Amino acid sequence: MDIQLKRGLLDVCVLAAIKNEASYGYQIIKDMKPFVEISESTLYPILRRLETAKLLTVQTTEHNGRLRKYYHITPLGLNRIEAFKAEWNEILSIYQFIVRGNKHESSYQKSSCHSSTDSQSSYN
Repeated sequence: MDIQLKRGLLDVCVLAAIKNEASYGYQIIKDMKPFVEISESTLYPILRRLETAKLLTVQTTEHNGRLRKYYHITPLGLNRIEAFKAEWNEILSIYQFIVRGNKHESSYQKSSCHSSTDSQSSYN
């Protein structure tokens, strides 16, 4: 998959994972696992990038004697999810265009079939 496309999709997936409640890295990975595999080495740069873009905030809290970073979505992050949903129809349209095949190719195949039928009828 194109790296830029995948990067954009993963960004929105991470935001969706924290949309309803704050979460920490390992939990985000577990929540995403049924839908998309993501490693820690991929997740943490995404989280930093989303924080820099103000799409999420980070709060460090002590948990069982260790510090744990909790990620909270911001209104900008919620807006990004909504924008992605609005863009999805365009993405689907592009996908359908790509997988439908070449329109000219199917026209050529139809005309080839007709011409072979026509030539057979002229032999009778």
